[in-house]
Amino acid sequence: MTGILSMYLMRSILFSTLLVLIVLLALAGLFEFIGQIDNVQGTFGIPQAALYAALRLPQLAFEMLPIAALIGALLGLGSLASNSELVVMRTAGLSVPQLGGMVAMAGLVLMVTTALIGEFIGPPLDYYARNMRNEARYEKEKQDFGNAAWVKDGNVIMNLERVNSEFEFGTVYLFQFDDDDNLQSIGRAENSGIDDADHWILENYRSTRFANNAVEVVESPREVEDFNINGDVLGITLVKPISLSARGLMSYIGYLRRNDLSAVRYEMELWSRISSTATVVIMPVLALAFVFGSLRSAGTGSRLMIGVLIGLGYFLASETLANSGQVFNLNPALVTWMPTFALLAITAFALSRVR
Repeated sequence: MTGILSMYLMRSILFSTLLVLIVLLALAGLFEFIGQIDNVQGTFGIPQAALYAALRLPQLAFEMLPIAALIGALLGLGSLASNSELVVMRTAGLSVPQLGGMVAMAGLVLMVTTALIGEFIGPPLDYYARNMRNEARYEKEKQDFGNAAWVKDGNVIMNLERVNSEFEFGTVYLFQFDDDDNLQSIGRAENSGIDDADHWILENYRSTRFANNAVEVVESPREVEDFNINGDVLGITLVKPISLSARGLMSYIGYLRRNDLSAVRYEMELWSRISSTATVVIMPVLALAFVFGSLRSAGTGSRLMIGVLIGLGYFLASETLANSGQVFNLNPALVTWMPTFALLAITAFALSRVR
């Protein structure tokens, strides 16, 4: 019997959440499309803007799922409460913790869905959409398109003129320092790239070295160097944090830490993504506390309004704390988990007052 009731509650919550998510995505997709009209130029026209908005939907779904889970659970459980089904379940012997465990299972399913979208579907499509838009706007072929990048490997700092999706580079400048940060040499290669064995190939390389109060110029038609920077790291340097998977973020954070570079921005994005995903489990339980409490006899409009207000409050608090954390260099894990802990405390308090 408990299993049947659990499946019944789960189905109600998941179905309502799906409907809410569809509505939210329809609105977000429309605003995304309108926002791209100003970017129409080159071969990036209205159809491409619509495609861009469509490709962004999975990433938007990942960001909206916590709010959709709350509103969906409020509507789904509210409907059951209006029909006195929840009262019957409690009369049949189910305690509030048991009901909380059942709705948490629905949250667990939503959390796994959120994690899969955020890891395997949203980031690659978001990255593809942004590249497609840039290539269409500036009418660049894929193999010619790229951005300059600065990267560091130990005592060497490199400036690459162009990094594209195929990891073929143009001119590269190399600045070599000693352990005391004194400049040892400046080099320039007319062309560069990484071979299949992850060796750096520098063509027409010219280096100016400073040592013993003397300057030495060395030229080489082909120089082979070993740096701890591969194509994956270079590709990540061109991608916005939002377009990276959790694995990509962790890989890039590791590279930044190894080279004593600031990783706060990427750590904030990683921890924010983890805490946001975990919050999805809490949302249905929080909705249950409201349905048993102040919203027991409220209508659909009131439940929807409460869900939107709490969701907006959570979103604003998360964004504000994350941005403040970057500005004031606060602990990323602590800052990004604070809204989740606040929701957890509110949920526990609200459930403790249910009679």
